[in-house]
Amino acid sequence: MVNRKSKGVFTATVLSNRRIGECFHTMDLEFAGAGARAFARFRPGQFLQVDVSTLALPPEDKIPVELRDVCRRHVLLRRPFSFAEVTVRGDKTVAELLYCALGPASLRMTTLSAGDPLSVVGPLGNGFEVPKDKQTAILVVGGMGAPPIRCLAKLLKAEYPDMTVVAFVGAKSAAAIPFEGAFAGVSQQAGLVVPAFATLGIPAVVATDDGSAGYRGFITDRLALWLNEQAALPSEHATIYACGPEAMLAAVARMAIEREIDCQVSMERRMACGIGVCQSCAVECRVEGSTETTYKLCCQDGPVFDSRAVVLET
Repeated sequence: MVNRKSKGVFTATVLSNRRIGECFHTMDLEFAGAGARAFARFRPGQFLQVDVSTLALPPEDKIPVELRDVCRRHVLLRRPFSFAEVTVRGDKTVAELLYCALGPASLRMTTLSAGDPLSVVGPLGNGFEVPKDKQTAILVVGGMGAPPIRCLAKLLKAEYPDMTVVAFVGAKSAAAIPFEGAFAGVSQQAGLVVPAFATLGIPAVVATDDGSAGYRGFITDRLALWLNEQAALPSEHATIYACGPEAMLAAVARMAIEREIDCQVSMERRMACGIGVCQSCAVECRVEGSTETTYKLCCQDGPVFDSRAVVLET
């Protein structure tokens, strides 16, 4: 569980803000002082709330036509994001924010440049847990579920060097894979080079709906094939970590139950405050030992949940 006393309102400095795909951008933020100390303890799966209320929109010719009307509405509330990487550099903490410019808030973020300040609240929520008895970590990414899984991958390689880690990356097309790098060499086999994971020495499997990279179909179908091939995989020593669309999480959770593999899922909800005040991010959860359900808050009890505890929409 996160130490609630470690969170706060901090000002980060933008180091860089680059476009890396059709709508994907990567922004490096630097924290100093109390912010550096707080975010040095950031755990994969936690999140932060970003204030974009004072940011202007980009020039109209830089705004996709389909977004020119919707993006003009005022953005009053902070927006939640998770970091893709966190690095401590002396007395500073540098974090990578991977985002997709698809709405009025994220479009405004594209106007930030080196040296600009950015107000954030965090670290918030509870991240992924890594039980000490586990030997295999199976990472599953669906679309923009990439940041917390990429962050977890780095932590696993740094803190659990003997653990076997494999990644599964799914998207609608090669262009919709939210990582920087070329995917021309991707095939349907395991052990592929996905730059975001290859730098960590982690083999990856890719699936795209249109077959433009890797396996043609859903990443959950490719995961099922891989699991069927792992006859020697001791299920009690493996954990699946997943982040992506809820239908994908539901499919992953079913597979985990069928194979008796522990599974943690990172949920997404609209979070107006991020600290449990507005009650807007309810997640339906099962009551242990009962057929009844209750509701927990994604921002405080999550965003990461045991997949057996949540009611996932298919």
